[in-house]
Formats: sequence, structure tokens, C-alpha cells
Amino acid sequence: MAITQLFARGATLFPARICLQDATGARRYDEVHAQVTRIAARLNAGDQPTGEKCAVYSPNAAAAVECLIGIQWAGAVYVPLNPKNHSSENIAILDNCDVSTLFFHSSLADEVEVLRAHCPKLMRCVCIDTAVGEAPALNDWIGDIAPRLQPFACEPNDVVSVYSTGGTTGLPKGVMLTSLNWDIAAANFHAHTPVEKPPVFLAVSPITHAAGTFSFMLMALGGRTVILPGFDAGAILDAIEREKVTHLYLPPTAIYMLLEHPDVRSRDYSSLEYFIYTSAPMSVTKLRQCLEIFGPVMIQFWGQTEAPSFCTCLSREDHADLADPERARRLLSCGQPMLLTPVAAMDEDGHLLGAGEKGELVVNGPLVMAGYYKNAAATAGVSTHGWHHTGDVGYVDADGFVFIVDRKKEMIITGGYNVYPREVESVLLSHAAIQECAVVGAPDEKWGEAVTGVIELKAGSTLDAAEVMAWCKTQLGSIKAPKSVQIWAELPRTSVGKVDKKAIRKRFWEGSERAI
Repeated sequence: MAITQLFARGATLFPARICLQDATGARRYDEVHAQVTRIAARLNAGDQPTGEKCAVYSPNAAAAVECLIGIQWAGAVYVPLNPKNHSSENIAILDNCDVSTLFFHSSLADEVEVLRAHCPKLMRCVCIDTAVGEAPALNDWIGDIAPRLQPFACEPNDVVSVYSTGGTTGLPKGVMLTSLNWDIAAANFHAHTPVEKPPVFLAVSPITHAAGTFSFMLMALGGRTVILPGFDAGAILDAIEREKVTHLYLPPTAIYMLLEHPDVRSRDYSSLEYFIYTSAPMSVTKLRQCLEIFGPVMIQFWGQTEAPSFCTCLSREDHADLADPERARRLLSCGQPMLLTPVAAMDEDGHLLGAGEKGELVVNGPLVMAGYYKNAAATAGVSTHGWHHTGDVGYVDADGFVFIVDRKKEMIITGGYNVYPREVESVLLSHAAIQECAVVGAPDEKWGEAVTGVIELKAGSTLDAAEVMAWCKTQLGSIKAPKSVQIWAELPRTSVGKVDKKAIRKRFWEGSERAI
């Protein structure tokens, strides 16, 4: 099935409904279908064979979604790029994934020139909104070609997309997702989210990533996706009322900012059926505020790129009757395993653990990726004992609720984005005044975890924390740069002389209910 069939179902059953809506206007399913099939035909007509890698690099825009679907309609493999990434990270993704065609938005034209200069495999660039330099505008590139009316016939194990995730070294790994993976994701999602009316999804976070996943799930039901360019609390509140939004997804960081808007308690949320949160743990205090303000519509999913989005679900019903202490405790969990995806805790020897016993959380079944692109060793490393290893440490209680209590690796999840400390540490250590450093995630009400740098200066050196943060931002981009920097006289060390990051992290998390 994959994404193309989710869209094709909506286009076949509901051709006159609005499919995509952004600042440029509204596009019906039949109009989007016409554009998707022309993009696919143009890809197939040139020297772009099926199975080749094509990327989309754009802020939120309806045209970007059309390209995304068109890529897979043609039988090519979709590779997303995040505009918030530092250019060096996107260069690594393009190179690692062997991308040959890039669809981009004109607002990123300067960045595209940097990508082209460093990515010799990139043979074709097409601008989705207007001609830029040597890159033709999308409609000019398509021309008057006849549409490809039927999508490429995928086999279940055909790879249809490669999403990139960093490793512990910060280098990207390409997660190969198959047609079957997306089928299972769709089955899991729809089994746990029955709808009462035609869906209206408000896409705020990058639609080339998580928001796109929810959009495609709802396209199968003829859902309308209302696209905002980015997070603006007032614009979100306006859109919920104006567009009668039924489905909204935001990471916890954005939800916290939404709750701070002065008008949040004076709006009409009666259209909402599901307010989805995922990507990072959420403060129970903030979650209770959401239930008070938005009503009984909160729902949580837990997954990861390698087992996309839908491993567990904390349902709307699980958020109810919180006067019962046991039910209230479940708000600390990420829910129960979803329909087609077993979840368990495992010890270091590969034994599945009993209720309440802590171990690494592992998942199984056809939701799990086909592997890492061109990285058999990394694939094998997360696939031991017949289960996919998530790197999260937790337990499953006697009622099947999954609790995440820590992270096996050092990855920081900040605002729903993954940051790998070694990459940030490498930048810090390149500063002439810094002798030693450690980067950890510290608890933060806004970000969930804030990237925090702790540094030890070289003898005789002086440095201002704000200066360090600003400098890191130029090197790493806003997501990975530390949100705070502390200068310590001396960093704690282990018995063999290494910086003791566990001890450093513990200082920030003392007194917290969990260490994630």
C-alpha cells in the first residue's frame, strides 16, 4: 500500500474534497492527484529510474507534499531533509543516501547552492514554487507530459523511503522503510483512532517529517490537511476555530508554548477529536492542563524512526478518570502496545523481562524497518535476539502499560529533535579556550530536555557562556547548539581519568521523577 495508496484511496473516494490547504490556497483531491501523477510521469520519463533517491527540502507547503507523493508514485525512494538542520547535516544525508534529485523551495535557494557544491551525486534540482538560477520551476519542468495514472506497483518489502537518524557519533544513518512498514503503521493508527466526521488535520511541525505521517494516515479517509508555515500559538488557536480542526499534532515543547498564550482558555475546541503528542516525554502537570482546556482529546503515540510512530498508544480513554491514582499514574507511561507491534523489556542477555522489571525496550513485527541503508553492522547491532532494540530503558507493568525511565545511549531529545552530544562536544573542544567539556540533556519545562554544555577552561583563559552559545549556534544550527552553558572549575572524572558524564548528568536530574 504505502503512502501512495493511502492518498489514492482518498482521491478515488473523495475527489471533490479539499486535500491540501496552505497560504497559496486550497487544492482538491482531484487537483492534487493530477499534479502528483504528472510529477511521477516526469520522473519516469527522464533518466530517473525507479528506486533512485529523491529528496524534498522545503518549509511547510502543499507543493512539497505533492512532490513527496509524486516521488513514491513514480517508484522512486523519498528522502526527507529538515530545513532546520545545519547544512553539514543535510550534506551528509544527501551523500549517505545517494540522492540524485532534489525538490526545494525558493526560500532555501542559498542553502541549496551549498548542498550542490558538496554533493556530487546530486544531478537535478527543481524548485517547487519558482525558477531559481539554473533550477527550473516545478510546473515548467513537468511541462505538458501525460500523467502516470497508476502508482508504481510496490511489493511489500520494497523500500519506499529513507529517513535519516543520527548515530551516537552524530553521523546520519538512513532508515529504510518499506511499503509494508507503512501498511502496518496505517493499520496501527486507524485501529486506535476511530473518527466521527471527515478529518481536518492541522499540520504545524515539518510536514516532510512527523506531521506528514499523520497527514497521510488521514488522507485515506479523505481528510483535509491545513498547513501552517511553522509554530505560532495565536495562528494555531485561530486555525482550530476557523477550520474546525479535528486532529492536531504537536511535540510537548510546542504544547507548553501553546498553553502560555493569553487566549488559550477563551477559544472553541469543540471540533477537536484528537490532540496528539509524541516525540518526547510530557510533563504530567502540563498534560492535566491540556485536558482541562482542550477536553478529553489527548492521545500519545510512542515509536521511533526505525519503527515509525506507532508502537504504543496512550488512548483518549487512558487520559480519563484521573481521580483514580492508578489511572493518574498511567500518564507517566507511553501507553500500551498497538495492534500489530509487540513491545517488551529485555535484559542484556536477550531474555524478556516480567512485569515491572526494567530493561531495554524492544519491539517486534512488520512495523520495524528493513535496516540501515548501506550499514549492515549498525542494522545487526539493533537487531539482536530477534527484536529491534530502541535504546530506551523502561518496563511494562502488569496491565501492559509501557514506562520509559531512562535512555540507554546518550542521545538528547530536545523539542522532539534528536541531538547527539559527541557532535556538540567536538565543536566545543575546537574552541581555543576550552580544555574539556561534556554535553548532557538537562530537564527543561519548554524543551523537555535542554542541550546543556558544561565546560572546563584552559588555565589562564576566560570565556563568557553567552559567547559560547552564540558561537555554537553558528557551527551547529539552533537545534543542536546548547541552550545553556556552565563553566566549572573542574569536571568530575572516572577512575581511569575520563570525564564522568553520568555524574554530570545526575546533578541536573536530581529530584526529578525520571531521568529522561
